[in-house]
Order: sequence, then C-alpha cells, then structure tokens
Amino acid sequence: MVLAELGTRISKAIGSLSAASVIDEKVLDTVLKEICTALLQADVNVKQVANLRNGVKKRVNIQELAAGLNKQRVIERAVFDELCDMLDSGADPKKLDLKKEKGKQATVMFVGLQGCGKTTTCTKYAYHYKKKGWKPALVCADTFRAGAFDQLKQNATKAQIPFYGSYKETDPAAIAQQGVLRFKEEGRDLIIVDTSGRHKQEAALFEEMRQVAAAVAPDLIIFVMDGSIGQAAFDQAKAFKEAVEVGAVIITKLDGHAKGGGALSAVAATKSPIIFLGTGEHMDQFESFETKRFVQRLLGKGDVSGLMDKIQDVIPEDKQPELLDTISKGNVTMRVLKDMFESVLELGPMSQMMSMLPGFNSDLLPKGNDKQSQIMIKRYITIIESMTDKELDTTNIKILSEPSRIERLARGSGNPPQQVVALLESYKHYAKYATQALKAANLPKNLKSMKGDVQMNPRQMQAALGKMSKALPPQLLQQLGGMGGLQSLMKGLDGKMGGFGGK
Repeated sequence: MVLAELGTRISKAIGSLSAASVIDEKVLDTVLKEICTALLQADVNVKQVANLRNGVKKRVNIQELAAGLNKQRVIERAVFDELCDMLDSGADPKKLDLKKEKGKQATVMFVGLQGCGKTTTCTKYAYHYKKKGWKPALVCADTFRAGAFDQLKQNATKAQIPFYGSYKETDPAAIAQQGVLRFKEEGRDLIIVDTSGRHKQEAALFEEMRQVAAAVAPDLIIFVMDGSIGQAAFDQAKAFKEAVEVGAVIITKLDGHAKGGGALSAVAATKSPIIFLGTGEHMDQFESFETKRFVQRLLGKGDVSGLMDKIQDVIPEDKQPELLDTISKGNVTMRVLKDMFESVLELGPMSQMMSMLPGFNSDLLPKGNDKQSQIMIKRYITIIESMTDKELDTTNIKILSEPSRIERLARGSGNPPQQVVALLESYKHYAKYATQALKAANLPKNLKSMKGDVQMNPRQMQAALGKMSKALPPQLLQQLGGMGGLQSLMKGLDGKMGGFGGK
C-alpha cells in the first residue's frame, strides 16, 4: 500500500498501548511522540504535525475518561479523526467522479509540470473509465516536449483507446480543439486532453494552459502532481489553482517515496480535492482517493468500499451461488480461501488489494514489489491445489496442521514447509472470524436455491451487522476493525457473487 511504512509505524505506536498496564498521560505522550516522529519523517509539515498532536490531546482527556472505557480505542479513534482532518481538503471527491449520462460528452483537461507523470496518468484515467463502460479518447496537445505524442500514442495503443495528435501543428490550442471536435463527432463520451508541462512554473506555461482551456472549454481540469516533492506540493497546487480553474488533483509517484505524506497533506492544505493516486507505472496502479478510506487502510483497518468497487468491476453478480451458501453457514474451508485468492489475482496489485482487507497480516506477503506478492499468492493456490478433497472441505485446522500433511503438501506443491505453515496461519485467521461473524448475522435460509439473488437493503444490513457485533467478544470485534471489518466479512468473502451485501 501507499505509505505502508508510515502506516505500520503509526499502527505499531497505537498497538503498544495494549502492553501498558495503565494508560496515563505519560503513556499517551510517548505514543504521540512516536506518531509525530513518523509523520515528520514522511515529510509532513511541522505545523500540521503539531496540530495533530494538540488535536488528539483535546479529544482524549485521560483524567476524565469514564471507568471501564477502552482507552486504547478512544486514542486510536482520536488519531484516526485527526489524520482524516489533516488529509481532508473539505471537498467531496465523489462529486468529481464522472457520472455517465446518455447523450452527454465530457471533456477533461490535464495540467502539470514536466516529469510529473501526466501523460501516463491521462491514459490510466481513460482506462479507469473505460472499465466502467465509458468510451474514452486521448488528445495530445503537448507540443513542448519532444516525444510526448509518441508516448501518448504508445500508451493509448496498449490500452486500446483512440488518440489524436500532430507532428506538424505547433499550436497546442489548435490541436486540442481539432481533437476534441473529431472525437465528439465520433460519439466519444469522455475526451481527455493532455497539455504541455515545463520544468518549472512560468508565465508561458500558464498562458498556454489558459489558451487550451479557452479552446476546448473543459468540464473538469485536473492537476497532476509528483508526490515525491513532499511539502513543496503546497506552492505548486496553489499556483496552478490560481492560474486555471483546477477542479481536482491526482498525485503520482507515491510508490516507495517517504515524502508522500508531505505531498498529500500539503495538497489538502490548499483545499484542492485529491481524486486519484498513482502508485506505479502499470495501468492498474491507479486508485481512487477518499480520505477516510485511505486512513483506514493506512492504519491496517481495510477499505471495504474500495474492495467492493474492485470486485464489482471484474466479477459477475450471479457467479458461484454455491460459495454464498457455504459461507452463510460459516463453513469457511480451503476451497473458499482459494476462491478468495483467485479473486484477488483478478482484482489488481497484491499490496493494494490485500491492504483493503481489515486485519490482513501483511507479513504473509513478501516485502518489495507486487510481482513478488503475486507469486506468493500463486504459491498459496498451488499448495491448496495439492490438497485432497477431505483437506479442502474440512474446517478442522488440527487436521491440516499435522506435520506429515505439511511435509506432503510441501513436496506436492514444490514449496518449503514454512510456506505451507504461513498459508495455514492465514486460513486460521479468516476462518475463525468468518465462522463467528457469519453465524451471528442470522442470514436468510436456503441461499443456494436463490441463485445469488439474495439482497439486503441498508436497514437490514445494519441490523445484521448489529447482531454480529453483539455476538462477538469486544477484543475480536476490535481486531476485525469494528463494524467496517464485519461488513468486509459479509461483503468481501461473499463479494464474488454480489450476494447478501446488496448493491
């Protein structure tokens, strides 16, 4: 996940509270010091860090907390709220999400400095909406950088998206206008205009942006920013916002950059809504940004909504109603876990998907790139495929953990015994939670016979979640990530069919 190291350090600091015999002012100060150090090392502005510390102290008055109240959860909630405040621009990014309407065409213009990943981001943005049923097209109005049109052409061809540009025309406004008119005539409903960048902010860049904007009258202008610049993002975002009517921001190059926290908080400070994050060069390394969902993932609490969006993108609602029936009865077997892993492989980068699952032990995945993680998941699937029918269908972890079986599965799958043990730990983690939570949900009977058409309206969903939360021990509920974690078990594990989670 983006800023994984920062999230791990903050979570570790909060987790240290469970080891304290008494949580007093001194313990709280120690935890806040660790959190603030982690934020400063992620290049977050000193003033913003100080505001977060003071905000948590105001929200958590150790002396006045009622007896019997879980102080760790109160502190964790306060840190969560303050992180959300820091990264929240105040605008609702959902309002900037394009809504497909019959007969309506949208033009989106991209601006930014040279080298920020703007051309790649244009293609990712187009590809994102193509998967949602749009008919996007790309226009290259960058006449400043040599090879800009060639790069856009290459990216667009790979994504199978039509494009327009010119090697002869030198007026970017003219190219933009011609391209937009052509694609409107062809019935394209999303036309994306890539503009020139410069090495630095200068009058010529801003004047060119104004001319292109005047020529195509975009419905939305998106500013693309390099996330590795840290706190310097504030001045950039502010300057672009003053030059043209920037409606949204996409931050790129957040993979592996310590300064990413600084860039995110700096942009939010300009009150510019961040709508997407670029987390790598590949087409699918592009994720929507919503403050609360992002902070949940940062703290290891998952992102249920984001996971469901991904699931709905690639998996039909009526697929495998048998799995829904199995899970609804609390019978989480290795067959079910295999289906989960296979879904994850279809959904995108491993770190991105797994970070959306509340409580997932990231140590089970190798540190490094998503390619390694993908290999690891495939190895787990190979181990499961080496099991007998009895092993696939049992819910008895003791049977699966017998040393002779572990050795046999290791030989049969061509993996070391340690990886078999790691898989069993992962299985034990989710089987335990799913069995307890789903049995407490009091779901409808005979789900299998209903062919995956079972739906719950929001009120029924909340009622079921309420029953589940009361049935689970408080510590277990906390480990699950609260109500969001419970919803993940109902939706995430069953997500392959779009079953009882509803629409």
